[in-house]
Amino acid sequence: MNFTIYNAIFLFSKVTIGSTQHFVPIIMAFLFSIVFIKYAQRELNKTQQKNALHIFACVISLIVIVFHAHIISLGFYNISTDLPLYLCSLLGLIIPVFTYYRKFWMYEVLVFWIIGGTLQGVLTPDIPLGFPNFDYFRYWVVHLGLLIVIFYATFVFNMRPKLKSVFKSFLALQIYVVIMVVINKILGANYFYLNEKPQSASLLDYFGEWPWYIIVAQIIIIPLFLVVYLPFHLTGKRQKNE
Repeated sequence: MNFTIYNAIFLFSKVTIGSTQHFVPIIMAFLFSIVFIKYAQRELNKTQQKNALHIFACVISLIVIVFHAHIISLGFYNISTDLPLYLCSLLGLIIPVFTYYRKFWMYEVLVFWIIGGTLQGVLTPDIPLGFPNFDYFRYWVVHLGLLIVIFYATFVFNMRPKLKSVFKSFLALQIYVVIMVVINKILGANYFYLNEKPQSASLLDYFGEWPWYIIVAQIIIIPLFLVVYLPFHLTGKRQKNE
């Protein structure tokens, strides 16, 4: 296959929900997470378990940094659209802080942000160009990598959120939203999609136009976080009964 045809088929193909470019990375990440977690549980000591996750998190962060450096080098960087301030990109950048310190208060915030928020990005990807574009790899490494980090912390480090963690995470999210409102105002930007919904299909499409989708999203955040918390609650209750 010559390069021109290759580009036409892959480089400029759009990632659509349910397409091969959508579900293949998810399957690969799912299989990798199982192997990674099981190996850490069975073969690594405590120090090695911590180092393995921290290295993995640093790889995620490094990919975010390299991606932005790459865009800057091409001269296409726009601070109104390209800063790593969207929730998943920001988490991808700072996740090594969590894996280094492993503070419980960090976990109880991140577990809901990542499962409740990043999972939405996995189910409804917002990727302008498909495989093998660099942004395609960055998107999946960050979104799926964050999920792997939180699952690893849960199953290897035995971290579990509490009911009050739901409200701590919600409060932390409000602080993030306020900061993004200020930054959006200064830069004329749309970080965290506070001024306009993403162009690709997303759950926000079901919540009406601006500002209604923001209001509806705020209303359902705590119920969503409670749904995320439910498996932890049921598992903890079962273990207590046993």
